[in-house]
Amino acid sequence: MTDSIPHLPSYDEPALDTSFATLSAEVAAETSNLSDPEAFRLNWLGRKQGRLKLISDAWLKSAPPEARKPLGIRFNQLKQQIEAALDAPAQAAPAKTVQQGIDITLPGTVRAPGIPHPLLKTMYEIETVFHHLGFSTSTGPQVESDFYNFEALNFPPNHPARDTQDTLVIARQQSRPSRDRLLMRTHTSPVQIRSMIASPPPLRIVIPGKVHRNDAADATHSPIFHQVEGLCVDTNITFSDLKGTLDHAMKALFGASVKTRFFPSFFPFTEPSADVQISCPFCGGSGCRKCKHSGWIELLGCGMVDPAVFASVDEQRKAQGFEPAYDPARISGFAFGMGVERIAMIQHGISDIGQFYSGDMRFLEQFA
Repeated sequence: MTDSIPHLPSYDEPALDTSFATLSAEVAAETSNLSDPEAFRLNWLGRKQGRLKLISDAWLKSAPPEARKPLGIRFNQLKQQIEAALDAPAQAAPAKTVQQGIDITLPGTVRAPGIPHPLLKTMYEIETVFHHLGFSTSTGPQVESDFYNFEALNFPPNHPARDTQDTLVIARQQSRPSRDRLLMRTHTSPVQIRSMIASPPPLRIVIPGKVHRNDAADATHSPIFHQVEGLCVDTNITFSDLKGTLDHAMKALFGASVKTRFFPSFFPFTEPSADVQISCPFCGGSGCRKCKHSGWIELLGCGMVDPAVFASVDEQRKAQGFEPAYDPARISGFAFGMGVERIAMIQHGISDIGQFYSGDMRFLEQFA
């Protein structure tokens, strides 16, 4: 390369064309085999000693005003040629090929699979046991009317049994009739009433769901918990059918060696009623701390459906345009209910119900 400034004989158009053609030929010759683009750029476009800078200073200073425009046009064309020559090698360079594949030496991305919550898992297990016995699943709303939650289940207004339910009542219901006032359901039993009103017997349903009571939270109580209830209505249903059904269910849930026993109890919507105990699955009935050294654990309540409940159902069926179908002289049935948390605590040896609701992943991951 040469750093000399070409001589410009005059500023007319032919002289300008000849001089810039010479410069353009030099650029083309140098870029035909460009081994050092940075040296080429500094030689032509350097800010202080670049050839274009030196030529521009020498030629423009002495140029008459009428020649400055054609001179500037040709300088810009030459500069564009130089810049294009610098860009050409980068554009012509072949793109690097990215190899697609898997590097088996790298650690993989761990994606923990989702699992059912332990309470939902236990609820599904209970449902499955009764599905195998011919029961279907039925559900209902958590916000219920007083009629479905109490009155239709033989809890008349001001009945003392209502006090044990610790009911959470929806605000601003005083203007409504008492049976239409809304509350958070205290058990899943209202679904039994809704199902019987909607369908004549035979009826075999299992009812899982969330319920609400004004209970202070402690190791064994929570204001929100889950129940699974069951209802079987048909002709010639007896207490023996109830005992056989629950005995089979307890063995399916806790093992074939578990025994059941029934004690008289009271529930407004069943008569006779019973509490069900199972032999302690931890000590086999010999007595331990978990069963308070009695060998038995109380687990659920049950009984034969009270005829007053059937009468209330038929009354509603008539009001809704259905034929009466629950004559207690012709049909009978049994019902039962169990707490899902209590069963899950027994199954997994958990001592504090609050752990189910704590959101502690260290606890929940044990059930993966």
